[in-house]
Amino acid sequence: MTAFVVNATPVVAEDVPDTPLLWVLRDQLGLTGAKYACGIGLCGACTVLVDGNAVRACVLPVSACAGRSVTTIEGLSPRDGPRHPVQQAWIDHQVPQCGYCQSGMILATVALLATNRAPSDEQVATTVNNLCRCGTYPRVRRAIRALASANDGKAA
Repeated sequence: MTAFVVNATPVVAEDVPDTPLLWVLRDQLGLTGAKYACGIGLCGACTVLVDGNAVRACVLPVSACAGRSVTTIEGLSPRDGPRHPVQQAWIDHQVPQCGYCQSGMILATVALLATNRAPSDEQVATTVNNLCRCGTYPRVRRAIRALASANDGKAA
């Protein structure tokens, strides 16, 4: 059994310790925002935050989450409250197209902006390196630039 916190709620996963976190989130907890795509940690559709760091949930064993805090797209902002600034920027800049990869991109962006309030395009490309078949990369960069300039160094 692995005890950890998901979206501010304590949970205990009774799965085999090497079960990927993605399957615990989707199958046991019903949190389907993190998507399964490549299964080898390359595409980023499964990205979640673990203690604020963007990680690929399809390759992270649930046992690595013991005592840690996991945030999924479902927990990024209150259901009936205001959207997280990154989510709002995604809407304002019409980033999503099909949307399959977007929850992972949003969480990767949240992690990036938590440590770098004004990333360069190169830093965005190397950090928010999720694959997008629809090619929304220019809109992603525009949304991140808008967030960086709007915050002028303030925390998100």
